[in-house]
Amino acid sequence: MVKHRIGRVEQEIQKEVNDILLKRIRDPRVQGVTVTGVEMTGDLQQATIYYSILSEKASDVEKTQAGLDKAKGLIRKELGSRLTLYKVPELEFKQDQSIRYGEKIDRLIAKLHQDEADR
Repeated sequence: MVKHRIGRVEQEIQKEVNDILLKRIRDPRVQGVTVTGVEMTGDLQQATIYYSILSEKASDVEKTQAGLDKAKGLIRKELGSRLTLYKVPELEFKQDQSIRYGEKIDRLIAKLHQDEADR
């Protein structure tokens, strides 16, 4: 039962944070950020929010991270008014590496197929 509740809260937070980033945050550094997942601690006190951006440049990643860290307070406040939680969790933003990893695997497979075709 508890795991089910955590999963529901994670989904809700993901949906709301995406919406907040889209409609409420005016910081250009967080334009184009997509929340890809949320992981909560069992006591619902902390939420790690995974995000992706289209750019792979390290400077863009740093700027985005800085923008999200700066917006954390406002995002938490917004979540407080949108969610029916006893206490809004502390938020931590982390770049989702799995998408980049998946793209790398796709490129390697494509290269294998190309090498195969060239033989």
